[in-house]
Amino acid sequence: VTKIFATARGDAPALQELAKKSPGRVVVVQLDVTNEASIKQAAAEVQAHLEGKGLDVLINNAGVCQDNLAESFTINVLGVHWVTRTFLPLLQKGTQKKVANISTTLGSITLSRSAHYLPAPAYKISKAAMNSLTVQYALDYEKEGFTFIALSPGWMKTDLGGGEMADLTAEEGAKASLDIIFRPGQELNGQFSKVLVKGWEKAKGNNQYDGSNSPW
Repeated sequence: VTKIFATARGDAPALQELAKKSPGRVVVVQLDVTNEASIKQAAAEVQAHLEGKGLDVLINNAGVCQDNLAESFTINVLGVHWVTRTFLPLLQKGTQKKVANISTTLGSITLSRSAHYLPAPAYKISKAAMNSLTVQYALDYEKEGFTFIALSPGWMKTDLGGGEMADLTAEEGAKASLDIIFRPGQELNGQFSKVLVKGWEKAKGNNQYDGSNSPW
């Protein structure tokens, strides 16, 4: 990977510091997934940095976990759609043509009973809709060589994940996610993939990270 575009909707000191440590390799771009003008401006900025080359991979990672259904849909579903649609021309010029929409097994309708005790139903509903959106893109663009994945990176120790109460460090989840994203070929197109983390394949409880596909 020669260049990474990291986006944030506002000030992001940690990202800026990372960019300083990786001059030329990490570029921080302002992008608000709820604002189509912001998305278009971000795409134009990325295009300028690419200097005629294409974008190989798009990771739609922005998300919100709360109880406002309308706002959850705007960010978790429409935001993914708007960003994907806007960056698609750059991806079409790329060589890998990979799009990973960060999902969760809480968005599985099949597993909804086992997760019913957890809060934030708007999060679960919006992620189920995002999974469906992923499949539609996968079907629409598979003949162009694209791979669209609904990727569940595991319960990670992030602000959204609840910190130390979660299972995986951000580094563990990110590495396992990249292993899936950069898998050659299109076999994962339209799939709902779970990460593979050593030691978690047969863990007790609801969360096993065995690299299998989650049920829709």
